[in-house]
Amino acid sequence: MEHRRLDKWLAAVVLAHLLVTFMHGAAHRGANVGLDVAGMLFVIVVIEIGPVAGLVISTFRPVLGGWTVAASMFGALLFGFVNHFVIVSPDHVSRVAAEWQPLFGVSAALLVVTELAGVVAGWRSAMRPREVRP
Repeated sequence: MEHRRLDKWLAAVVLAHLLVTFMHGAAHRGANVGLDVAGMLFVIVVIEIGPVAGLVISTFRPVLGGWTVAASMFGALLFGFVNHFVIVSPDHVSRVAAEWQPLFGVSAALLVVTELAGVVAGWRSAMRPREVRP
């Protein structure tokens, strides 16, 4: 029973995170805050594809899938937290054009929440005891 609940939790967190990335991407475009090539590749591969790939992998390799979600969400958390709240740059929540600050700031904060939840959900999924089949 708990196996299904955790899998649904993992899926819910990954899908919620994906939706928030779309919302935050819209805020980036609206505020005209671009990323360099390395930053954009990181966003696409680690932040967007990584958690979804981990969720898919978790359906047939639960431990690997859980660790993939946890690792990609941890990388996303570090990247987003540092770029949105620590380093003062055009990507910092305080530097975004005033009309885009509410959406940008809220979506940046929601990314932190969903990524932290993703680290926990991925870790719990990876560490969950499994039945050994003969």
